[in-house]
Amino acid sequence: MSNQQQTVALVNQIAGQGPIHILVNNAGVSHIGTVETTSEADFDRIFRINIKGVYNCLYATIPHLKANGGGVVLNMASIAATLGIPDRFAYSMSKGAVLTMTLSVAKDYLKENIRCNCISPARVHTPFVDGFIAKTYPGREAEMFEKLSKTQPIGRMAEPEEIGALALYLCSDEAGFITGCDYPIDGGFTRLNN
Repeated sequence: MSNQQQTVALVNQIAGQGPIHILVNNAGVSHIGTVETTSEADFDRIFRINIKGVYNCLYATIPHLKANGGGVVLNMASIAATLGIPDRFAYSMSKGAVLTMTLSVAKDYLKENIRCNCISPARVHTPFVDGFIAKTYPGREAEMFEKLSKTQPIGRMAEPEEIGALALYLCSDEAGFITGCDYPIDGGFTRLNN
């Protein structure tokens, strides 16, 4: 997704098989580090995938949505877009950009009947989380999984299917009055952590 020419070609190929009505920008990578421990290469990688990838998909898909009389764009942001999360400098930067791109697209394409929203999950139990724990805390995986789970007031990490259910709703006709919104799905992390 970080190569615009390839992204446009892929989207055009998909559009050749039938009209596009929904774009979900879900590709992304994480990074652990402060501004001092984030190398330029890591920063560029996060920018290329998490920001430029979203831009390229929007750039390639919006004309098709307009041509089809409208549609839905859903971007995956993160609670890191609006909260200070330790050791997430580049990742937070990228997700902040995703949030503001969401608002811009929602505003710019109201008259084209294109809705644009984003979801901001807290920690979700994914292979990345398991890999991070195994790499960072070898021999203490179960203990650290429990500790990280408890950082959410609800007492656990989200399951990917829970994020998917919200995504499905926001892309459905039932959510037809929703645009320009950011949905934290965070087990209470944003509002209930003291």
